[in-house]
Amino acid sequence: MDCKLALSREQIPGELHFYEQMYLSLRGSSSGAEVAAVITHEDDPNEVRWYDSVKELAEAHGIPTITPKDPNTPEVLAWGRERQPDVIFSFYYRLMLKAPWLTLAPLGAFNLHGSLLPKFRGRACVNWALVEGATETGVTLHEMVEKADAGKLLGQERVPILDYENARQVFEKLVPAARRLLTKLVPLIEKGQASRTPQTEADATYFGGRKPDDGRIDWHWPARRIHNLVRAVAPPYPGAFALVNGKKLYIWKGRVLSDGDVKGVPGQMLPATSEGVPVITGEGVYLVQGAQWEGAGEPDVRENVLKMSTKEVTL
Repeated sequence: MDCKLALSREQIPGELHFYEQMYLSLRGSSSGAEVAAVITHEDDPNEVRWYDSVKELAEAHGIPTITPKDPNTPEVLAWGRERQPDVIFSFYYRLMLKAPWLTLAPLGAFNLHGSLLPKFRGRACVNWALVEGATETGVTLHEMVEKADAGKLLGQERVPILDYENARQVFEKLVPAARRLLTKLVPLIEKGQASRTPQTEADATYFGGRKPDDGRIDWHWPARRIHNLVRAVAPPYPGAFALVNGKKLYIWKGRVLSDGDVKGVPGQMLPATSEGVPVITGEGVYLVQGAQWEGAGEPDVRENVLKMSTKEVTL
């Protein structure tokens, strides 16, 4: 394979070096594929960045790179055609590519998605998988079509989601899974031997982007639902929180202490233990093990929670 055109968006924790791993997967394929060009987004100096820069990575490897606001303009398409790519890969690119891009490369255009499609189409798929209580997720390589995440499947790599894992920990498992998947599929794509399986639309689920306010806890929820939200948006994500006398108390870590009915008012704190502070929920008890007032220093569950002036969290 002479060349590829990789389209990427830098929104993954830098410590994981996700895009470097994807680059090494392409370069390490049996053909030693050349990454001919990269289209990404301009780095925003006002954005709180906890991920590496695709632009900087590409430039460090001497790869031609552009950062258009709209990848579907005639000028950007012409730039892509000039690179004569054999295949296009999309790695967490935020913008939709229209039909001209999808037919530009003779071997096709493919997207790497962070779920087991057709489940969890859309955005923030790892976070949503935890919010919804999934016990398994993975990565999928699929054909790009004009409808988001709806193209035929080339392959998937599965990983379990353990009850104590948060979104960051799950993503840490998806990085090597993605590299294993690309290592298997890139040579097959090169040879025209990759199978394509249509998705079952009846099984599809779709989720949109998440906002910080989506992390608000309702103590009337079951303890299990609260637990899933806490681990879905734990750092480096914005966090799950309760409002206490109008002030945000972030809950960074905890576990389900019991799932059954319990006497008390949802949000009421029970006596603290050596492990944390039990809180009554709409169904069961949730043990808060890491908390932090908005704008405070390091999380300290005993100090932060026990300083609350009431025994019932104000929702």
